[in-house]
Amino acid sequence: MENWGLFPIIIIGVIALTALVLAANLAVKKLIGIAAYFNLSSTFMGMTVVSLATSIPEITAHVTGSINILRGTLDFQIGSAIVLGSNIGSDVVQQTFILGLVVLVAGELYFRRYFLWKSMIPMIASTILCIILGLDGLYSRLDGFILFGSFIAYSYYLYIDERKHYQKEDNIPEDEEVESNIPTNGKEVLIDAGISIVMLAITVLAASLVLSITEIIVNRTGVSGSLIGVLTLGLASALPELTTALAGVHHKEHGISLGTLIGSNITNPLVGIGSGALISTYAVPRPLILWDLPWETLTGVILWVILWFNKGRLGKKESIYLMGMYFVFIILRALLFKSDF
Repeated sequence: MENWGLFPIIIIGVIALTALVLAANLAVKKLIGIAAYFNLSSTFMGMTVVSLATSIPEITAHVTGSINILRGTLDFQIGSAIVLGSNIGSDVVQQTFILGLVVLVAGELYFRRYFLWKSMIPMIASTILCIILGLDGLYSRLDGFILFGSFIAYSYYLYIDERKHYQKEDNIPEDEEVESNIPTNGKEVLIDAGISIVMLAITVLAASLVLSITEIIVNRTGVSGSLIGVLTLGLASALPELTTALAGVHHKEHGISLGTLIGSNITNPLVGIGSGALISTYAVPRPLILWDLPWETLTGVILWVILWFNKGRLGKKESIYLMGMYFVFIILRALLFKSDF
C-alpha cells in the first residue's frame, strides 16, 4: 500500500471507516438491547452502558493504535496524534454540533438539575484531568491508570445512585422498534452478545486499517495527524452517539439522548485515553493541550451555565449557538495549528 497512489488509499480508508461505523452501530444496538433486558433506567443506561457502547470506535482506535505502536507498525508520535485527535474531536462534535442537532430535531430538551451536578460536572472534570496529566507532553501508564480508575469509580457511584433512586417507569419504553432489539430470554442474550463480539472484532480490524492509512496520508501530505484525527475519525466515530441520541428523541426518551452524549464525553477520555496509555503511553500533541481540551472544557462550562440559568432547558436558539461553536473550533484549529509537535 505504501507504493499506491493517494486516491485509491483514501478510497480504501473511506470503506474501512464505513465498515467501522456500521459494525459499531450494530454492536451498540445489541448491547443496548442486552442492557434493557436487565431493566436499567434510561438515564443510567445512557450514562454508562450506552455511552460505553457508542464509544466503541474511539476505544477501538486507542487500543488498536497502542498495540500497533508497541509492535512498531505505527509511528509513536503520529499514532498518538491521530488517536488523541480523534478522541477529543469526537467529544467536541458531540458536545456542540450533535447536541445542537438533536435539540433542533426535538424542538427542545430538558436537563434535570441533579443531572447537571451528577453528569456535567464530571464531564468537565474529566477534560481538566486530561489537561493536567498531559502538561508534561506524555500520557504515561500511571496517567492511564488514573484515567481508567476514575471511570471505574464514577461508574460505581452511578450504580449505587441508580439502585437508590431507581424507578420502574424510568426504564426504556417497549415500543415495537425498541422492543425488537431486546432479548426475551437468556439464550437470545448470549446470541446478541456473540454478535456484539463479532462486530467488535470487525471494528478492531477496520480501525487498524484506518490508522495505517491515516499515517500514510500524514507522511505524504504533511497535514498534522491530530487534525486528520479531529476531522475524519473524530467525526465518524461520533456517528453512533448521533444515531442513538436521535433514536432517544424519536421515542421521547430524552434520558437516553442526554445521557449518551454527556456520558460519552466522560467515557471517551477516561476509558479511551486511559486504556491506550496503559498499553503503550502517548506523546501528547501541542494542539491537544493548547486548544482541543481547553475548547472542550470551555464549551462544557458554557453549556452548564446556559442550562443552569435556563432551568435545564435547551431550545432552538441555543442549538444554533452550539452548532456554530463547532465550526469556530474547526476553522481556528486548522488556522492556528499547522503541526503537532
